[in-house]
Amino acid sequence: MPVTPPPTSLPDLFAAFNQLTVLIVGDVMLDAYVWGRSVRLSPEAPVPVVNVSRTEQRLGGAANVALNVQALGATPLLCAVIGEDAGGDQLLERLEINGLSAEGIVRSGARPTTVKQRILAQGQQLLRIDSEVETDLDATENAALTARFEALLARADVVIFEDYDKGVLTESNIRHFISLARERGVPTVVDPKKKNFLAYEYCTLFKPNLKELREGLKLEFGDPGTDRPGFEAAVARLRELLQPDTVLVTLSEHGVFAQQADQKTYLPAHLRTISDVSGAGDTVISIAALCVALGLPVPATAALANLGGGLVCEQVGVVPIEKNLLLLEAEEVALRW
Repeated sequence: MPVTPPPTSLPDLFAAFNQLTVLIVGDVMLDAYVWGRSVRLSPEAPVPVVNVSRTEQRLGGAANVALNVQALGATPLLCAVIGEDAGGDQLLERLEINGLSAEGIVRSGARPTTVKQRILAQGQQLLRIDSEVETDLDATENAALTARFEALLARADVVIFEDYDKGVLTESNIRHFISLARERGVPTVVDPKKKNFLAYEYCTLFKPNLKELREGLKLEFGDPGTDRPGFEAAVARLRELLQPDTVLVTLSEHGVFAQQADQKTYLPAHLRTISDVSGAGDTVISIAALCVALGLPVPATAALANLGGGLVCEQVGVVPIEKNLLLLEAEEVALRW
């Protein structure tokens, strides 16, 4: 954990982001888009014919978190497994174009790169084609990933676990990676999914959304606006099982909730024109990780992450946060700690 006092002002905080290195381990993917026009049905089947006008590949999953970390001024280090295939080649090309290091990327001939291809016509998505597997890494792949993680951990100020249930993160390597980080005093921040939800014991910050909290704990409860006792009981159960330092729950249009020890913080969402919620969770975890690395108090961490998540929802598509815009908004709401 940080041994120096946290920054005391917003300009100092945002300047301190530039000095941080963030290790991001988990599932990277390539988001591919095919845009075109459709004016007729195929004579072969009752499906639209799309005349392609352009294509695009974007970084997704843990790689989009890396883009957010980079946009905030910090240095991201990706640690993941991809295939020895065309999708993997394209993903590495996108990393290079965006100035992201590939030194933590392991390539495997035994599993494909996760690619999600979207076919769009007249602004509407007609079809999505997913190329992926969800099986756990084999022993050889896991050994290679572990070696990369251990090498990069020495340079990290914080670790982000970005889990999309694609098999790169497993119950055993999660526990091993958290143990290594704890031994070195490096905080760990988790963006979980269902399969490994209860594997992240003793992490520093655990960030589910409401759906993930329900599915991960196999509990039914309402949102805090209609069922605060049920929601807080679920958080208490989560804290009992995982013993994280901090729980940060994103509540969609209801804002965020954070708890450290007995201190609970509810923050409402800021009134915005929502264009697209895609990628908001990636922005929230990126901001939270940098704040944790700098030792910022939990209420301020939650408030800044809440602001950032809302900001990216005003943009169409998955886009990284704009650092200067986030600083301006934080100053406008007089964020203090």
